[in-house]
Amino acid sequence: MKIKNLFSSYYGLPKSVFALFIVRIINCFGSFVYPFLTMFLTIKLGYSEEKAGFFVTAVVIAGSIGLLSGGKLADRFGRKKIFVILSTASALSFVACAFLDKSTAIPWLIIVSNLFLGGVLPCINAMLTDMADPEKRKAAFSLIYLGTNIGVAIGPIVAGFLFNDYIKLIFLLDAATTLISLIPVIIFIKETIPSRDKIIEVNGSERITEKSEKGNVISILLRRPMLVIFAFISLIYTFVYSQNYFSLPIYLNLHFGDRGPKVYGTLMSTNAIVVILLTIFLINMMKNTKPIINIAFAGILYAVGFGVIYIITNEIFLILSTIIWTLGEIIQTINTSVYVANNSPITHRARFSGLISFITDIGFITSPVIMGYFIKHYGVTKVWPLIFVLAISGAILMYILYLVESNKKPQPQ
Repeated sequence: MKIKNLFSSYYGLPKSVFALFIVRIINCFGSFVYPFLTMFLTIKLGYSEEKAGFFVTAVVIAGSIGLLSGGKLADRFGRKKIFVILSTASALSFVACAFLDKSTAIPWLIIVSNLFLGGVLPCINAMLTDMADPEKRKAAFSLIYLGTNIGVAIGPIVAGFLFNDYIKLIFLLDAATTLISLIPVIIFIKETIPSRDKIIEVNGSERITEKSEKGNVISILLRRPMLVIFAFISLIYTFVYSQNYFSLPIYLNLHFGDRGPKVYGTLMSTNAIVVILLTIFLINMMKNTKPIINIAFAGILYAVGFGVIYIITNEIFLILSTIIWTLGEIIQTINTSVYVANNSPITHRARFSGLISFITDIGFITSPVIMGYFIKHYGVTKVWPLIFVLAISGAILMYILYLVESNKKPQPQ
């Protein structure tokens, strides 16, 4: 495939989308604190694993609450304004952490920081939906996803070198990159919240699922039962994917002993490399297929990628399994954002993004508790047949949802 054709999906995207791409690279490159949060709490602050687990869970919950509040604020006051305010507040929280030495206030400030940071995501998703026409949304969301992973692939490496001796610098650099990333937003991105004329235009178009709504976001969501069902099926997907962070390290420690962390690092590097190298190829392959069909296929990739771990312990085959479930991650992440965008009323785009993300995040929040209990009673090896069944079930349910939608008139995208 020629380079020109490879990037053809991104042709025609607004310049503001590319500005947001740069923003995500800078911001995610500087995400130094969260990847090392557990180590910071246990090694630097001397907390027990149990107490550290409490704070890590609290950080995740705070981010989920931020999704809801940030979405509401973005729909009411504007995406750009709330994006800048919440990002600045998150950065300032880390600046404070840098000068508190080993104070017990630091974990609470990190929780507050993630509360603000959680509110940024629905702002980004709403901006992308506002800026990109429906036929270009897959490309727009894939570009931002790519930028996110480029930053994430590099940032933790830098943080790893700083962790032992320069923990203050980790907080300051995280804050600094967040503030620097706001410069392209302020200069190149105009406020995107739909004007009255834009709302009237969408209401008069064939984009039935995006027409404006009035009322409480919950009541509006309940009037869209297909989207509600989609959200809870997606919860299964996030539960399956979260084993990458919880069950997989435990499994590797069981089979590789002291080499477990090294093998896990290799698999995470593989994940990042696959995302960076193959996202563009996949977006070209998926561009003419309905998002919900792509997501169903992602469930099959999850089932195969995670399921085969039950029968393999060879490092090479584990890398191959990682490649398979990473393909599922790329496909699911991009197409989920597009599906939600295409089925959100123009007046509630940020709130729908936050609410759907909140529902699906339940899979991440509950996974450590549920799978910890499962592993305690049945062993970590038995995790993978269970995950295989859950992933296949999610794929089947997603395809059934597609069939039901296809029989409805007009057909949602």
